[in-house]
Amino acid sequence: MSKAHRGKGLQELPNHGRAECPLCKRVVKVLYEEKGENDAKVKVCKVCKAAIKHGKKKIAVS
Repeated sequence: MSKAHRGKGLQELPNHGRAECPLCKRVVKVLYEEKGENDAKVKVCKVCKAAIKHGKKKIAVS
């Protein structure tokens, strides 16, 4: 089977989903929403999402 629609949702996002992650300060795809301070949603990268899940990082974005 072909994979013609792979990544189609990324095409609709600004800059194809790429931005600076507020935690690690790298310019990567920031696709994952996590709850920050005051229940504000913050988009983070895949690596930071896993680190938050395992308790290695905490969101302290102002």
